[in-house]
Amino acid sequence: MKSPASPHRQLYLQGLALAGIGAVLFSGKAVVAKLLYREGIDAYTLIALRMLLSLPVFALMAALHWHRAPALQRADLWRIPLLGLLGYYLSSTLDFLGLERISVGLERLILFLTPSFVILLGVLRYGRRVEARQWQSLLIAYAGIVLVFWHDARFGGPDIVFGASLVLAATLSYAVYLLFSAELLSRVGTLLLTSLAMCASSIAALLQYAALRPFASLFTQSAAVWKLSLLNAMACTVLPVFFTMMAVARIGPDRASQASMIGPVSTLALGWWLLGESASLLQLAGAALVMAGMYRLTRRR
Repeated sequence: MKSPASPHRQLYLQGLALAGIGAVLFSGKAVVAKLLYREGIDAYTLIALRMLLSLPVFALMAALHWHRAPALQRADLWRIPLLGLLGYYLSSTLDFLGLERISVGLERLILFLTPSFVILLGVLRYGRRVEARQWQSLLIAYAGIVLVFWHDARFGGPDIVFGASLVLAATLSYAVYLLFSAELLSRVGTLLLTSLAMCASSIAALLQYAALRPFASLFTQSAAVWKLSLLNAMACTVLPVFFTMMAVARIGPDRASQASMIGPVSTLALGWWLLGESASLLQLAGAALVMAGMYRLTRRR
């Protein structure tokens, strides 16, 4: 008869499960986006619907935690919205525009390079020293991206280069957000900062749509578009944020990031199953290299 797991062990397993589920759900946004594109909408409509439906949840979260957090400094009133615009609005816009042109597998692998971008930006901004182990992990990961990109470029035409560049810019934008939000996270708190940043991002996405389209047309979408957008907002945006935060609270950011490596694998599987995208040996080898590189990067010495 097996002895019951210790509370510490249970907490660890819960954290791994939450991080893994969060990574799978967040990765699913690329697949949902592709399904929405098949319904005839563009990236700007997709983003506006996603943020419109998730805004009430994040606004409620911000309201509930506003009085629990330390008083915000005057500079925070422009820093947090600016970070939200950079890390969520700009990054999401570039990402979904890129997804119109590349496969979900390549998109997810490029986004998975975010930790490496944070390291490189830290070198440029703060002069941080990069260990040999980190350089090795970066070379391994980028070699994997080259393999997958080469595979897609052979069959996808010139749009692949432009689409991959957009997603690469989205990754860089989010890495800048992570780098500059560190000081605010420790002082303001993860939940409040994320909620406020998402609110600013949502408002920007809706203003963008109003500038490009008649705003009333946003509410005339088909039932299928609304259903997929609700799935995108709740299951691929709100829930992953909650699950990831709960995972970090239980097992820390290092182990949570390692558990999130299931994300690219799940995206390749979902893309093959739901979208009919190919999953060749070359793509799988590239994905394995990217994940191996990121695992080495996040693994503690």
